[in-house]
Amino acid sequence: MTTNATGGGQPTGQAGKSDDAGAGGSDDAGASDEKAVTDGKRAGADEKADAAKAGAEKVGAEKASAEPDPWSAFAPAPEPVPGRPRRAARAVGRLLRHEWTLAAFGALALAVALTWPTLRYPLYTLPQDYWDPSLQSWQMAWSGHILRTNPGQLWQSNTFFPEAYSFAFSDTLLGYAPVGMIGTGPDAAVLRYNIMFVLAHALATFGAYVLARQLGSGRIGAAVAGVSYTYAPWLLAQAGHLHIVSNGGIPLALAMLARGHGWSLRHGYRPERRRVGWAYAGWLVAAWQLSLGFGIGLPFAYLLAGIVLVATVTWCLRRWVVRPVRRPFGARLLVADLVGGAVFAAVGALLAVPYFKVAEQHPNAERTIGDIAVYSPPVSGFFTAPAESRVWGALHEGARAALPWHPEMTLLPGFVLYALAAGGLFFSVWRLRHRLTLLAGVLVTIALGMGTRFLDGTFTYVPLFDHLPGWNGLRTPGRMMLWTTLLLGLLAAGAVSAFAERVREISAERVPARPSPWLRAAALLPLLLVVVEGLNTTPHPVVPEQPAAMRTVNGPMLVLPSSQNLDQPVMLWSTSQFQDVVNGGSGFTPTQQDDVRRVTLSFPDRTSVEYLRTLGVSNVVVLRDQIVGTPWEVTVDAPVDQLGITREEVGNAVVFRL
Repeated sequence: MTTNATGGGQPTGQAGKSDDAGAGGSDDAGASDEKAVTDGKRAGADEKADAAKAGAEKVGAEKASAEPDPWSAFAPAPEPVPGRPRRAARAVGRLLRHEWTLAAFGALALAVALTWPTLRYPLYTLPQDYWDPSLQSWQMAWSGHILRTNPGQLWQSNTFFPEAYSFAFSDTLLGYAPVGMIGTGPDAAVLRYNIMFVLAHALATFGAYVLARQLGSGRIGAAVAGVSYTYAPWLLAQAGHLHIVSNGGIPLALAMLARGHGWSLRHGYRPERRRVGWAYAGWLVAAWQLSLGFGIGLPFAYLLAGIVLVATVTWCLRRWVVRPVRRPFGARLLVADLVGGAVFAAVGALLAVPYFKVAEQHPNAERTIGDIAVYSPPVSGFFTAPAESRVWGALHEGARAALPWHPEMTLLPGFVLYALAAGGLFFSVWRLRHRLTLLAGVLVTIALGMGTRFLDGTFTYVPLFDHLPGWNGLRTPGRMMLWTTLLLGLLAAGAVSAFAERVREISAERVPARPSPWLRAAALLPLLLVVVEGLNTTPHPVVPEQPAAMRTVNGPMLVLPSSQNLDQPVMLWSTSQFQDVVNGGSGFTPTQQDDVRRVTLSFPDRTSVEYLRTLGVSNVVVLRDQIVGTPWEVTVDAPVDQLGITREEVGNAVVFRL
C-alpha cells in the first residue's frame, strides 16, 4: 500500500508542478491583458486630448480671424477686377500704342502730306498727268468689274477691240482688283486711283521701316530707310506710274520672311525666333506684289529665287561641312516654304501665260537691245533730279537737258541718302561683312540700272536680257534704281542707328540720365533732311470730262481722234458700261490699231466705213473739242447719205452709226 501510495504520490507531485506552472502562465497572460487595456485607455485619452487641443486651436484661429487686423488700415486698397469692357479697352489701347500701329499711322499721315494735293480734289484730278493714270484707273475698274461679273474673260478686256488678251498689253495692277469692285464709272475710278496712290506710298514707307527693324535697325534708322525708299527724288518722276509706286510689298514680304525664319542682319539665325505664320504671310505678300505687275515684280521674283538658293546652300554647308553643328530648321517651316514658294510660283506662272501669248501674237511687242539702249541712263543720271523735285528740280534743269530721255534717266536717290549711306560704311550697327555686302548690292544694281551704258551691258544687263525668261520684256533698266535705293536706305539705317545708340550712351552718363534737346535734334536731323529732300511739285491736272456719248452709245465703237495719249482717257470713260472700244493705250501699239488710225484719217468715207465694218465696229464717236487742226475738223460735217450710215449729235460729240 505504501509503495503504491509512494509510487502514486510521485506522479501526483509532478502533476502539481505542472499545475503550478500552468497557474503561473495564466497569471502572466492576465497581467498582459491588463497592460494592454491600460495602454488602450491611455491612447484613447491622448487622442481625446489631441482632438480637444485641435478644436481649441481652431476656435482660437476663428476668433483671431474674426478680429480685424489693426494694420490693415494702412494697406493699399485691393485693385478691382476689371470687367470685360475694360479688358477690351485695355487690349485696344495696347494695340494702338504698339510700334507697328504707330508706324502704320505715321506712314499714312506722311503719305497724305507728301503727296498733297492728291486728296484735295480726288474726284477730278490725277497726279503727274491724266494719260497713264487714266489707263491705270481703267485697269483697276476693269479687273474689279470682270471678276465680279465674268471672271473667265479677265484677259479679254473691252479695249483694243477686237484684239485678244488685250488686258495683258501692259502691267495690270491685278492685285488691286478687290478695290476695283467698289463703285462704277469714271468718277469712282479716279477717286479709287487717288486713294490707292496715297496708300501705296504709305505701304512702301511702312514696309521699308519694318524690314529695317527686322534686320536690326533702331527706330530712327528704320524711319530713314522707310522715307528714303518711298520719297527718293527719282521716284517723283514716276508719280504717273502706279505700278512702279506700288512697291511696298517688296520690303514687307522680305521682312515677314526674315521674321518667319528667325533671321536678322544684326543677330543672324536664331531658331528660337522662328514663326511659321510669318513665313506664310511673307510668301502671300510676295505673290500679291507680283500680281501688281512684272515691271518691278520680275526682278523681285528672281531675287527671291536667288535668296532661297543661297540660303539653302549656306545652311547645308554650315550644318554638314564647315561647322557640323545642329542648326534646326523645322518640318513646319520647311512645309511653309514649300507651300508658300509653290503659291508664289503658281501666281507668277498663271500671270505669265497671257503675256507669252501676247508676245506670240504681236512680234512687234518684243523688246530689243536697241530699245534698251534708248532708255539706258548715263552715270550723270544718278546725280540728276527730276523736275518734280522741290529742292533740286530747278537747279538740275541743265543736267536734265543733257539726258536723252530724262523722264526715265533722272535717277537721283537723294544726296542726303548718299551721304548717310557713305557714313554707314564706316560707322554702323551692321557688321563689316554686311556693310560690304550692301555696298556690293548697290554697285551691282547701279550697273544693271545703266543698261547698255555700262560696258555695253556685255557682262551685266545683256546676259539677263538674253537668258532670263521675261527679262526681255523690261523696257527701262533705270527702274532697277528701286533696289539701289532700298540698299542705300539700309546702309543709312545702320549709320543712323549707331548714332542713336551713341546718343543714348552719352545720355546715360548725364545727371539726370536723359538726352539734351540738342542731342535729340541731332538724332532726328537725318530723318528731317530725308523728308525735305523728298518734297515735290508734282502737277495734278484735271481729268477731261466724260462725253455724254460714252454713257449712251453701245459698242463696239471707235472714238476719234485716236492716239496713244488720247486713247487712255477713252479707256477711263468706258468704265460706265464697259462697252467694247477699238481705242487703247499700252506699252506697245498693235499693228491692227496702227492700221485703224491710218485708215480712219479720212473718215467718214467708203474705205474707212467698210474697213470698220469688217472689224465689227458699230459706232464711231467724233469729239468736236479735240478735232481742231485734224482732218476730221472738215469731214465731220460732210454728207453721209451715200455711205449707208447715219449721223447724230450727242452733246459735244458726233455719233456715226455704221
